Amino acid sequence: MATTMNADDTGLRGSRWYMTATRWSQLTLVENDPASFDLDFWLGYFKKTQSNAACISAGGYICYYPTEVPLHWRSRWLGDGDPFGDLVAGCRKLDMHVMARVDPHAVHEDVKLAHPEWIACDANGAPRRHWSYPEVWVTCALGGYNHDFMPKVVREIAATYDIDAVFANRWAGHGICYCKHCKSTFKRESGFDLPVSEDPEHEGWIAYVAWRREVLTGVIRLWQKTIEEVRPHSRFIPNMGHNSIVDFDLNVVSEFAPILFVDHQARRGIQPHWAAGRNAKRMRGAMGDRPIGGLSSVGLEEAHRWKDSVQNPAEMELWVADGIAHGLRPWYTKFNAGIHDSRWLDPVAQMFATHRKLEPHLEGTVPSAEIALIDPLTTLANYERERRAAVEAGEFGFYHALVEAGIPFEMLSDYRLEPDWLDRYRVIVMANAAFLSDAQCAALRDYVERGGSIVASFETSRFDEKGRKRAELGLADVFGVALHGDSVGPLKNLYWEFDRKQPSSAFLLEGMEGSERIIAGTRWLKVAANEGVVVESPLKLIPPFPDLPMEEVYEREPAGEPAFFLRESGRGGRIVYTPWNIGEVFWDVLNRDHGRLIRQSILWALGCDPDVRLETSGISDLAVRMAEDRICIHLVNLSNPMMLKGPIRRHLPSPPQTLRVRLPATTKVLKVQLVLAGKTIEAQSDDDMLIIEVPPFEVSEVVRIDLD
Repeated sequence: MATTMNADDTGLRGSRWYMTATRWSQLTLVENDPASFDLDFWLGYFKKTQSNAACISAGGYICYYPTEVPLHWRSRWLGDGDPFGDLVAGCRKLDMHVMARVDPHAVHEDVKLAHPEWIACDANGAPRRHWSYPEVWVTCALGGYNHDFMPKVVREIAATYDIDAVFANRWAGHGICYCKHCKSTFKRESGFDLPVSEDPEHEGWIAYVAWRREVLTGVIRLWQKTIEEVRPHSRFIPNMGHNSIVDFDLNVVSEFAPILFVDHQARRGIQPHWAAGRNAKRMRGAMGDRPIGGLSSVGLEEAHRWKDSVQNPAEMELWVADGIAHGLRPWYTKFNAGIHDSRWLDPVAQMFATHRKLEPHLEGTVPSAEIALIDPLTTLANYERERRAAVEAGEFGFYHALVEAGIPFEMLSDYRLEPDWLDRYRVIVMANAAFLSDAQCAALRDYVERGGSIVASFETSRFDEKGRKRAELGLADVFGVALHGDSVGPLKNLYWEFDRKQPSSAFLLEGMEGSERIIAGTRWLKVAANEGVVVESPLKLIPPFPDLPMEEVYEREPAGEPAFFLRESGRGGRIVYTPWNIGEVFWDVLNRDHGRLIRQSILWALGCDPDVRLETSGISDLAVRMAEDRICIHLVNLSNPMMLKGPIRRHLPSPPQTLRVRLPATTKVLKVQLVLAGKTIEAQSDDDMLIIEVPPFEVSEVVRIDLD
C-alpha cells in the first residue's frame, strides 16, 4: 500500500524510499545470461507490470558486474559487460527503486583452496559439497566468509551503483556447521559442544539456538554498517523466509530493516491459499506496521525444484490475491532471464494492475480485528522439527476454522505481549503455545485482569521459554485448572460426550443437535478444575475402549473427565481452555464438529457477534482495513474443490455472500462500492448492523464503505 511521503522524504533516493516501493520485479540471473539476455525486453516488462521497484542479481556466488574484489567469481559470460549496472541504470530511468541481490551460500573451488576455514563442515568435520551442485562448496554463515569477505562485496556494490538496498538470499546457513571456527567459538562462549540433533530438552541445543541468533544478528549489524558508510540512505534487507522470524533478534531487525519480505513463493502439497495471507499476518504480528513484500514465483514450488516451470495462471492469481488482501506488496520472481514459456507474462501483469487499482482505496487504512491468534515463536524457536510441525498444525487448525467461520482476525507474536499490542484485541487465542516464559504468562494474566478474554488449548504454558517442564501450567490460575498428570497420547477411538445441562452448552454445541457424542482428539493433558472456581464443562471424555475386534468396540465406563473448561474471568472477559490437541486434529482430518467447537468457543469468549462477519455457503478469506472515512473489506474467493491441493486449474465464481458490519449509531454510510467490479451497490440496515449482499466474483473483491 503506497504511503504519502513527508516533504523531506521526496525524491527517488529519499531516506524513506521503501514507502513507495510497492510492486516488485525480481530477475535472478543465471551464469550464462550475460551473453544472451534481452535488456530492452526486461525493462519493457517492468514498465508493463507498473513495477516501481526491482531486485536484481548482483554478486556473491556469481558476480554480474566487473568486480575488483579478489575471489569474487565473475560470470564466465561477463566479458567486458555489466548487466547488473545496465539493469540498474534502466530501472532508474523508469523511476524505479533498485535492490541488489547477493547470495553467499556457496563458493567455487578457488575460494575453498584459498580459505578452507570459510567452508561449512558436516558432523564428521568434512567440508560440505553443495547438495545440488557438488562442484561447489557450501559456506559457513557464522564465520569469516560472512564477516570478512561479503562485507567487501556489499561495500563495492553500494559504492559503485545507485541502489537503495542490498538483499541477501540464503545468507543464514544450512543446518549446524561443525567447522573448527564454529566448534571452538561455541564451546568457548557457551561451554557446550555443538549439538548433534535438535533436542529442545537438551541445554546444548538451547544454547546453540541462542548463540546462532546472536551471531546472525551481528551479521545484520555488520552489513548494515558497511553499506551505510558508503551510501547512507541504503539498507541491508535479509531474506527472512516465511518461518525464519524465530531465528533473529526482532528488535535488531526492526532497527535496521524498514521494509521486510516474506519468501514463500507458492503453495506446496496441501497448503491452502490462505497461507499467503497468514504470512502477512505473522510478519505484521511480530514487526508492526512496516511495509511487507510477498515473494511469489512464476514457477511451481514443489520439492522437485522445477525452477524453469510455469504455474497455472489461476494458481498464481489466487496466491498473490490473498497476500495482497492481508497487506503484502506483490513481488514476482523469475529465475533465468530466458523466456522458455511465456504463459506467465500476461497474468502477472494483470495481478500487478489489480494492485495498482486498489492502492488509492487502501491508502491510509490499518488492519482491524477483535481477535488475535498467537504465533508461538517461543515454542517454535526451540522445538525440534517433528514437534514444531505438530505445534504449527494446531495453529493451522484454529486459523482454518476462523477462515471458514468468516470472522476477521490477526496474528500476534508471543514476542509482542506488551499491553499496547495485546489490548488491540478482545480475544487472544493460543492453539498450543507450549513454551511461555514467566514474563509472557504474567503479560497474559495482566491482559485478563484488564478485561481481555483467552481461548487456549492443549499444552499452552506447560513449559518455560527454555523448554523446562513446569510442575503446574504457567497459566493454570487463568484457566481455572490444575494438572493431574502428564500428557497422554497418541490415542485412538476416543470420544467426547455432551453435557447439555451446562448453561453454555446450547451455544457451544450449536449445529450438533441430534448427536450425544463426537470424536475427540489424539493427545490429552490431564487436568481438573481448581477447587472453588466456577467452571463449566459441556464436554466430557468417554474412557478409552478398543477399536478392534469389531465386537469389542463399545464403551465400558461412563464419561467423566472434562474436555472443555469455560469460565467468566470476573474482570469482564471469558476464558476457554481445552486440554486436547483440537487444532492439530482439526487440521489433520478437518472434521466439521471440531471446526464448529473452535468457532463457537471463540465466539463465546468474545461474548457477542463480531463487528464484521461473512456468511456464505462457500469459503472466502476475509481482511478488514479501516480509516476514519472508510472501511475496506477484502474478500478472496477460496471456494474451489482444489483449495487444499494445487494447482487450481481455473477460478470458480463464489456463491453469493452476505457481509454484516457493525457501525456506531452516529455513523452515516455515504456509499458502498465494489472496487474491482467498479460498481456502487445498496446496503440494508438492521439495528446497528449494515448488511451487504456481495454478488459472485472469481478471485477477489473489495467492499468499500464510505462513512460520514
